Amino acid sequence: MRYLPLGTSGLLVSAVGLGCNNFGGRLDVERTRAVVDAALDAGITLLDTADGYGGRGASETVLGEVLAGHRDEVVLATKFGHQRSDMGYGPAAGAKGGRAYIRRAVEGSLRRLRTDHIDLLQLHTPDPVTPISETLAALDELVRAGKVRYVGHSNFTGWQLAEAAHVAHELGTVPFVSAQNHWSLLERDVEREVVPAALHYGVGVLPYFPLANGLLTGKVRRGQAVPENSRLATREGYITEDKLDRVEELAKWGAEAGRSLLEIAIGGLAALPGCSSVIAGAMTPEQVRANAAAGAWVPTADELAAIDTIVPPPSA
Repeated sequence: MRYLPLGTSGLLVSAVGLGCNNFGGRLDVERTRAVVDAALDAGITLLDTADGYGGRGASETVLGEVLAGHRDEVVLATKFGHQRSDMGYGPAAGAKGGRAYIRRAVEGSLRRLRTDHIDLLQLHTPDPVTPISETLAALDELVRAGKVRYVGHSNFTGWQLAEAAHVAHELGTVPFVSAQNHWSLLERDVEREVVPAALHYGVGVLPYFPLANGLLTGKVRRGQAVPENSRLATREGYITEDKLDRVEELAKWGAEAGRSLLEIAIGGLAALPGCSSVIAGAMTPEQVRANAAAGAWVPTADELAAIDTIVPPPSA
């Protein structure tokens, strides 16, 4: 496993991270333990969860139990403040990017995760109400108190990333060091504005849904039924003829180059400028091991150029 700096921070993260959105919901404690153990054995250090995963802290609760005795082996990342997530705090807690809400959210996450600090705390979605200056000031207080090491955001646009960087500089608060965004070789719009902004401001990008909801695993092809209980089964209309064409072309090129579709999806994405760690979810230890192994491939410049001809980045 390779370990890369998260942006320009001093935090090192595994090139492949483990998405924990299935924990506490589709996976119970013992199945979660098997997945986490496989991740640790494979050298994965970045574990990414959120207070809303599994419903009102379920993922954090299960992860906290499973990590007993292993806390110092991982970079523990969680998120708060998704605009569609109801943690039951009520209106008195205020807007989700506000000081009161953030403090309450962090105390809850610390309790559920059974830890005294969070390595990477991320604002899950932009808050349309609270000024980013208040959000940054509240996060700065938590870092200074030792409850949080680094802060990041998720689902920000390029201009929101730039605004936050400027405000942090003007106020002298801790800056955001990471940006978690939807990014896969089949969906590269993030490379138009977010990635260039992240590179400019020293923010590391953490792609989620890197396997395009399963299309890039190699398990779904044209004419095949979508597996039941898979992510694709719940996303009607996501599979298009164009995407299937791209998958087939990538698989064909991979066969000629001696690379699996999974290697292309994860290793190819991890090699793109701005990417610090590819966040891949898993239901089984076998999936974890396969994802970690795929991230070991570092494509050459010629190989990246070949991938770009099949799944081109967005034009300016």
